[in-house]
Amino acid sequence: MASWPFWALASAVFAALTAILAKIGVEGVGSNLATLVRTVVILAFAALIVTVSGEWRGAGEIGRRSWLFLVLSGLATGASWLCYFRALKIGEAAKVAPIDKLSVVFVAIIAAVFLGEKLSPANWLGVALIAAGAVLVAVRV
Repeated sequence: MASWPFWALASAVFAALTAILAKIGVEGVGSNLATLVRTVVILAFAALIVTVSGEWRGAGEIGRRSWLFLVLSGLATGASWLCYFRALKIGEAAKVAPIDKLSVVFVAIIAAVFLGEKLSPANWLGVALIAAGAVLVAVRV
């Protein structure tokens, strides 16, 4: 349980559940209100985890740069969730989720350009296949 692949796979499973549960939950509810409800639940859950793990002690040691980027990340997350719930409200979960996962492609490109991360030709092929796969799953033929 200490390896990143375990946690990444767990994240994927929970993300899949998120799409299905949200699609059911957003029926008869405005997408923005649904996002707010989800956010409040996540906030309470995260606060519980931080409390149980005793991590509140480190909150005062967060540097300015970290605060800036964590706040920006939070804003990006909020915008992503608002868009995701709007897409789920009007589209099929089996089409919305793959397009949402194009974030994997965008992360690879942005990490290479701005963070200097190196991907091998085989890695880039995988990124291209993810992009193609997302589009093929989302498009009804």
